[in-house]
Amino acid sequence: MSQLKQIDFDWKPLALVPALALGVFPFIGSSSTWLTLTVAGLAMGMIIFIIASGLTLVFGLMDVLNFGHGVFIALGAFVATTVLGSMSNWTGSTELWRNLVAVLPAMAVAMLVASAVGIAFERFLVRPVYGQHLKQILITMGGMIIGEELIKVIWGPEQIPLQLPGGMRGAWLVGDAAIEKYRVVAVVVGLVVFGVLLYTLARTKIGLLIRAGVQDGEMVQALGYRIKRLFVGVFVVGSALAGLGGVMWGLYQQNVTPQMGAQVNVLIFIVIIIGGLGSTTGALIGALLVGLMANYTGFLVPKVALFSNIALMMAVLLWRPQGVYPVANR
Repeated sequence: MSQLKQIDFDWKPLALVPALALGVFPFIGSSSTWLTLTVAGLAMGMIIFIIASGLTLVFGLMDVLNFGHGVFIALGAFVATTVLGSMSNWTGSTELWRNLVAVLPAMAVAMLVASAVGIAFERFLVRPVYGQHLKQILITMGGMIIGEELIKVIWGPEQIPLQLPGGMRGAWLVGDAAIEKYRVVAVVVGLVVFGVLLYTLARTKIGLLIRAGVQDGEMVQALGYRIKRLFVGVFVVGSALAGLGGVMWGLYQQNVTPQMGAQVNVLIFIVIIIGGLGSTTGALIGALLVGLMANYTGFLVPKVALFSNIALMMAVLLWRPQGVYPVANR
């Protein structure tokens, strides 16, 4: 009976995304413009979700405020410039399958490099300050600054172009609406990441331990499981997802800079606060709302676009102070 009540209660946050999309339609007027902006917002939201999902896992299980998450985003994007730059014969093709042969390895290498750096980041910066939020903020921000400087040493301080592969450029026409190909790809990748995370957390033993660790880490430790190793694994996965998101974001912007991770960090924290500080489903809802809000306000009222997501966060928190799907009292 309690499960039924929980299910009945949980549908309300799911309605926020279509409610926002439908609520803004009368102000846009043109159905083709509305469709173009909506798909663009969903694509942007899915990319932000990929990035934020890693930080959501890290905070949800480890209770770590990692303000250095942005360095993994930038690192993944710069690794992609190197990998894709060496595969110009594949990226220059207009055939999508040849583009994927280039992009998928770039994503894999970016995730591996971000994972390796994540292991060192957790071992030397995060582990000594477990349970100390203020120190976590300071030391991880310092780690991000160091990481950005190392990126400048390796790739240089200048902006580097990251062009879309030939088959992902352009748009499909749906009536009078132009749906960019890469935005559709971004939505598909985001849904795959969400599906894998949801299945892992809900259907596997690792997911059970992660959810149990969120609720009572000491009990998991008492049952004989090495919670610290689980912490490291979660941090590595979070770093890898940030690297993947960095590739997606770099292709979305079509350029990369060493500071790009720090610039995206604000959106990420808005997303996980809206989502409920540790909820994967909540992070998805928050990311989609942020993406849609940014595109709608950018079209309707460009001058307030920068502040629109802060206003969105305030509105959601006035409705649900702990976020749309809180998993623990923070």
